Amino acid sequence: MARNGIHLVAAAGSVRPGNFTSKALALVVDEIRKHPEVGLEVIDLAKARLPFPGQAPTEDAKLIQKQISEATGVILATPEYHGSFSSVMKLLIENLGFPSVLAGKPVALLGVAAGQIGAVKALEHLRSVCSHIGAIVLPGTVSVAGVQQLFDEQGRVLDPTTEKRIRSVADLILDYIHDNICRRAALEEYARSGSTEWMSRLAGPLERF
Repeated sequence: MARNGIHLVAAAGSVRPGNFTSKALALVVDEIRKHPEVGLEVIDLAKARLPFPGQAPTEDAKLIQKQISEATGVILATPEYHGSFSSVMKLLIENLGFPSVLAGKPVALLGVAAGQIGAVKALEHLRSVCSHIGAIVLPGTVSVAGVQQLFDEQGRVLDPTTEKRIRSVADLILDYIHDNICRRAALEEYARSGSTEWMSRLAGPLERF
């Protein structure tokens, strides 16, 4: 089964103009857009009016909730601030409802930091929160260290190895969706149609649909 019907939503948890988190996420977005059959929406949290917990939901909050509820998978990118993920990212998560519309969704995580150990703590905390609300956090999170030295003034990446690691987030989530969600949907379709082909598929090797 091709990747038709896959729709992803991505968001960066930094609103500073020219922030490195968005630059890193842009590489993932560029990689995904090499697959024109895959739908993609990038949420700009710098422009979104999101209420604090306890306040009435805004139209932006309702729209983002709808976008994520309809997504096949989600990509979240965060900077590391004071040993954790950003308050902007936390506010996004707080506005996804209860139960959260992230529940049951595959989520790929990307973290950037200026320090030498990268965004390890931020990703650890973000993974914990996303898992707590029921998201399927994919293994293979990408942590980028020394991010302030990664891009030149034009936003070009100076380290090809790190660029490859960042871009791998795209394949991480697309491969998971293809191998788990699309394959299951194909089997269900075969079963509903009354075809016996799905039985031979199960009996044979775990090839891709």
